[in-house]
Amino acid sequence: GRKPANPAFWWVSDGGEEVKWSFEELGSLSRKAANVLSEACGLQRGDRVMAVLPRVPEWWLLNVACMRAGIVFIPGTSQLTAKDLSYRLQAAKAKCIITSDTLAPALESALPGSQFLKSKLLVGRGSRDGWLNLKELL
Repeated sequence: GRKPANPAFWWVSDGGEEVKWSFEELGSLSRKAANVLSEACGLQRGDRVMAVLPRVPEWWLLNVACMRAGIVFIPGTSQLTAKDLSYRLQAAKAKCIITSDTLAPALESALPGSQFLKSKLLVGRGSRDGWLNLKELL
């Protein structure tokens, strides 16, 4: 028999949950995620996206999707204050923010001052008014 291919991506949570993607699966998922960013979020090549996410599989998926679509991926940490986040969104002229359903409530106070922000993308199972859900769009 043939030896199975090594995974392109292998993530294990603190609780032992595993996500393994082959190169084919990562390619397919990243194409779909790039389409979500381009179509549902209305982003174009050169636009900037700020992601404030824990290191969940979607963090890497969106990073690859941004490379595919020519979108600039700006990682942020959950330790940013509302003032820090607002400044970075304005300075970067970010058109989209991506965060988890658990971090979204804390980030929303920084969003009204951002004049460039067009879309908000949520990673997780939850939903919020005014936010698109990545899982549903994939």
